[in-house]
Amino acid sequence: MCGIFAYLNFCVPCQRQKVYEILLRGLERLEYRGYDSAGIAVDYPEEGVHIARKQGKVKMLRGMVFDVEKAECSTIVNTHVGIAHTRWATHGEPSERNSHPQSSGEDNSFMVVHNGIITNFKDIKQFLEKENYTFTSDTDTEVIPKLAHYIYHHSEEGKTLSFTEVVERVISQLEGAFALVFKSTVFPKQIVAVKRGSPLLVGIKSDRDISMDKVNISYRQRENSGDRAFNIAGQSAEYFFASDASALIEHTDRVIYLEDDDVTSIVDGSLRINRLKEHAKTDETTSRQITTLRLQLQQIMKGNYSTFMEKEIHEQPESVMNTMRGRIDFNTNMVRLGGLQSHANAIKRCRRIIVIASGTSYNSGVATRQLLEELSDVPVVIELGSDFLDRLCPVFRDDVCIFISQSGETADTLNALRYCKSRGALLLGITNTVGSAISRETDCGIHINAGPEIGVASTKAYTSQIVSMVMLSVMIGSDSISKQKRCADIIQGLKELPELIRKVLKKNDEILALAKELYEEKSLLLMGRGYNYATCLEGALKVKEVSYMHSEGILSGELKHGPLALVDENMPCVIVVVKDNTYSKCHNALQQVKARQGRPITICEEGDSEVQDLSFRSFSLPSTVDCLMNILAVIPLQLLSFHLATLKGLDVDCPRNLAKSVTTE
Repeated sequence: MCGIFAYLNFCVPCQRQKVYEILLRGLERLEYRGYDSAGIAVDYPEEGVHIARKQGKVKMLRGMVFDVEKAECSTIVNTHVGIAHTRWATHGEPSERNSHPQSSGEDNSFMVVHNGIITNFKDIKQFLEKENYTFTSDTDTEVIPKLAHYIYHHSEEGKTLSFTEVVERVISQLEGAFALVFKSTVFPKQIVAVKRGSPLLVGIKSDRDISMDKVNISYRQRENSGDRAFNIAGQSAEYFFASDASALIEHTDRVIYLEDDDVTSIVDGSLRINRLKEHAKTDETTSRQITTLRLQLQQIMKGNYSTFMEKEIHEQPESVMNTMRGRIDFNTNMVRLGGLQSHANAIKRCRRIIVIASGTSYNSGVATRQLLEELSDVPVVIELGSDFLDRLCPVFRDDVCIFISQSGETADTLNALRYCKSRGALLLGITNTVGSAISRETDCGIHINAGPEIGVASTKAYTSQIVSMVMLSVMIGSDSISKQKRCADIIQGLKELPELIRKVLKKNDEILALAKELYEEKSLLLMGRGYNYATCLEGALKVKEVSYMHSEGILSGELKHGPLALVDENMPCVIVVVKDNTYSKCHNALQQVKARQGRPITICEEGDSEVQDLSFRSFSLPSTVDCLMNILAVIPLQLLSFHLATLKGLDVDCPRNLAKSVTTE
């Protein structure tokens, strides 16, 4: 949930101001991961290290740093280590004392920035308190640097531990999911980072070409593993650590995706990756690849838009096209998903499909369940990751489990994946992030290619997830002669989809006018059925996320079983009524709302005058195949939530209490 950024320049002279700017810009790129507070720790001539922390967004920290550090900004540093953090509060309220970096004490012998949760921190804290350590924060993080301090000063008689050895002994005592980056005054100009469960990347930049394409791994248990460092042989180099590639791309496109239990250190400019144990999975993986990012800097800029959310809503014609690009032959009506080819037959022969996700990704599963059942002829179960784990659902070897996650790091979904893996099921991942945990740990998958999504409220990833699931459904059903006509119609609908989305986006001014009527309301009901039940769930979620208005997505077939009691002349109701197999039933729901003096706001198809005549307000959509109407229908609700929030003066990109990547349970 939090954002980690660190920077080490080795024999690269630069002004201290540039170091501050690199750290702060890195945090600003990661602010979508948390924005309760922020902090940095940098080398300082007299104090050895200086820690600056501030409650609020990174811009608050920026003002504080440059106000205090004016005299030192022009100082040239040849080699320097800085760590930085933007926080989403889990343990302890947002405040300066709970901000990171957290320190071992007044001497700042050891400092750490942390993303994740330490589940056994109370036990460690009790032990350290008995050893006379004093705690100043409410966080689970503070035990980490204090434990490092204790271990360093209580090593075996006559043995001095290296920085890496200290960190390895620390993490051997920690339970939970975390990514950590350590800095120390005891080991100046060195940095050590660890990943277990939470994402962490290393970026490498050098004036000379980086000819190596991998870094070999050293195993502590092997006596003769040798020196396996990425050694720059006296060259100057810069290293960057970050929770997400978006913070690295303006500096370098050469990165290493760390895996769980990797301990990465940089000493004298050389990068090493150690592991304490050799697991079955890593027996054959003796190195980490240095990969080239495909991300472009302009993709993570706002461009001509005021917010990322607005930009990402309007990018959907391109993002859904990118999801389909190279995967559909519109001339032969064939779908080819390269990431599934080696497992296609097993997927088609399965006895049950389980879709596991959380939040918006869960809604994309609900949106495509009906089509997946229709074209696969097997039961399809949709599960929330957290609930699935609580119940420990039965999973069998002939099941296919699909895990949907924009970030590929969602903790509940990832834990459910590992549970299903232990049961022998075939695992399929659908993510938007290359190199993510879900993409690495599944047997096969689909990368949705929606491009970076910075706004906390997901928009374009949702529609690309639906398109990916539709393509999967068509691939499964295409072998059946009786389903070929249906599959061909869907593929032609996909071909027309980008242009239809552009038509819907042109209704932005109409949606803004409706938002001006609704933004002072306290509640909003959204009703739909069939493919558009998910549209209402997702629309309600968006309204809640960014405008803080109570909203509820209701299956319109359940209207008479309780929710109808909420309907009166003061309750705005959005009803999706499109011409699919639920049309007459949704029309009945509209009549029921109208009969109770409700104010129905309808989303319907062009030319449907019968629905429009019954509506308080109506928005018409171009027609397409039934299973794709939910993509068109959700866009007015995305725009509505955006306008409701902006009319209230709220920050749509950083809604309160939320973060983009949910890496904690």
